[in-house]
Amino acid sequence: VGSDRKFFFMEMNTRLQVEHPITEMTTGQDLVEWQLRVAAGESLPLQQEDIMQNGHAIEVRLCAENPTNNFLPETGKLYRFAIPRNSPRVRVDTGFTEGDEVGVFYDSMIAKLITFGDNRALAIGQLEQALGETAVIGITTNIPFLEKIAFHPAFAIGDTTTAFVENHLTDLLH
Repeated sequence: VGSDRKFFFMEMNTRLQVEHPITEMTTGQDLVEWQLRVAAGESLPLQQEDIMQNGHAIEVRLCAENPTNNFLPETGKLYRFAIPRNSPRVRVDTGFTEGDEVGVFYDSMIAKLITFGDNRALAIGQLEQALGETAVIGITTNIPFLEKIAFHPAFAIGDTTTAFVENHLTDLLH
């Protein structure tokens, strides 16, 4: 081995990200189906330049956690778990149903709520409505916190960064 050899490391993540429904809602493509087809040895059905993106989608994570207690996770039984029906404008991904237990051995996420609109304002309107149709009784969740984000004026105009929650925490917790 000569001294002129260099080694580089590259991270590769071959799984779908938790946010993949955003891409699916705005492109109309089923990425999970694509992944299964590729795993079966098939080619991708479209090339990148053939994929059109339309509209705006927003995803929030409904979690069994208490925002007023430093976002600590909550455990317990979902005595009532009401979520909106899936539609072209609202999608709910969850592995829980009413009566299930939220335990300590997994992530506190109960569901992903994804909404779509022709523009940001319409997607936010769908989010506000979908959150209003969501109810959990039995454990504390971040639903009220998510509603405050959805209705926040800075969120409405897209004045968001990774520091959004930190910058608006007082407003969001009260």
